[in-house]
Amino acid sequence: MARTVRDDTPLWLFADQLGPSAYGGEHAQRDVMLVEATSALRKRRYHRQKLHLVLSALRHADRELGERSTLLRAETYTKALEDYGRPVLVHEPTSFAAEKFVHRLRERGLVADILPTPTFALSRKDFQQWAGARTRFRMEDFYRDQRRRFGVLMTGSDPVGNRWNYDEENREPPPKNQTSLDVPAPYKPREDEIDDEVRRELDRANYPTVGADGPRLFAVTPTEAKRALTRFIEHRLPTFGRFEDAIMGGDWAMSHSLLSVPLNLGVLHPLDAVHAAEQAYRTDQAPISAVEGFIRQILGWREYMWHLYWHFGEDYVEENELRARTRLPDWWTDLDADAVTAACLREALQGVRDRGWTHHIQRLMVLGNHALQRGYRPDELTEWFATAYVDGFRWVMPTNVVGMSQHADGGRLATKPYASGGAYINKMSNHCGDCAYDPKKRIGDDACPFTAGYWNFVHRHRDRLERNNRTRRSVSTMDRLSDLDAVLEREKHRTTF
Repeated sequence: MARTVRDDTPLWLFADQLGPSAYGGEHAQRDVMLVEATSALRKRRYHRQKLHLVLSALRHADRELGERSTLLRAETYTKALEDYGRPVLVHEPTSFAAEKFVHRLRERGLVADILPTPTFALSRKDFQQWAGARTRFRMEDFYRDQRRRFGVLMTGSDPVGNRWNYDEENREPPPKNQTSLDVPAPYKPREDEIDDEVRRELDRANYPTVGADGPRLFAVTPTEAKRALTRFIEHRLPTFGRFEDAIMGGDWAMSHSLLSVPLNLGVLHPLDAVHAAEQAYRTDQAPISAVEGFIRQILGWREYMWHLYWHFGEDYVEENELRARTRLPDWWTDLDADAVTAACLREALQGVRDRGWTHHIQRLMVLGNHALQRGYRPDELTEWFATAYVDGFRWVMPTNVVGMSQHADGGRLATKPYASGGAYINKMSNHCGDCAYDPKKRIGDDACPFTAGYWNFVHRHRDRLERNNRTRRSVSTMDRLSDLDAVLEREKHRTTF
């Protein structure tokens, strides 16, 4: 039973709850407490730019909230709460570990009550009602329910255009003979004295980090998030859908929104982004295929990952159905892109090193695909994505990596492993033309590690793949390869990529 909470009880906000949905509305008159805990900053090897974004977001929130806010710097969160001297309210945190911690603080009287998470469209309670007794989940079922529930892109009880999904129109390869999409650049925040202060402190601090320092590329305040959303909707959304699955070596952002950071910091609410995109369609500013594709990412996939994180449970990250045991290599964890020969893999690692960000196809079909083929441990890979990516909060990565990318849950989330050879990367990127490896070759010094690695993966898991209707043909094709033994022998000893 919830405790009776005074109207003047302060509200403690975590660093991913920094928007009006967390501190406005019914809480608009409450004092707010923010905490920078040095133990949390040095607990893991985070990307340097990720630490910058989090600290910048906290300090900007403190400034914007003015007299309502108290920003405490302490060794631990517990010490900060003890120093604050008043019980606080807190929204449900966004990880299992943080949730357990908050409940311990409540038992000690440091937390007065725990409120529902305000930074997602669908509540955890409503998802549990939707999930019911399901043992297998389809994102499409969830997505359609979300559209109906929130009345998004609907005409009465039917989807606009009488289609739920325009995915087939959003899979175009990059334009030929172009190095970029030639669209207006994304919104870029203007750094200020807070960013300067954060950068100086990080230069002095002894936090274990990875990746390069660099200019702040992502919105960290509600005002910046609104500007970033507006620029995307007005200038970039119309071309987003067609090329959302393409990769261009000379255009890291392409038409992507770059809104994952402000969404995951809580400074942009998902429904605000969804409604802005829908309005662009209703006013003929963007085609339905682009708008639906963007909305599916946020109201569908992002919400789906959030809720399945909680539904699958804390031990989900330990699942390893494919028995992947290879430790992540040093060149991977150190983001040593210069040690990599394959153009697509090198470019993806460079993106993580230089920005802490790559778009979803580079994550899934380059980095994730490589890890799947090489049998990297899914728990280590999940931790890497969560710390090396600037948008990789603790709830984001388990389902995306364990379920979608590595198929380590045996198919609870995705119906097939997302493994592919060099042909897919050659089709969907402009990397292969200048690469030292040939995507058509399986053996030889210039054999593509993705092509050869794919057949090695199929061979290693042939029994499982043969039982799956979506992958059975790959096994049949592999059995017809005349050079399979040579491919397997070569991959057994491969040390460079």
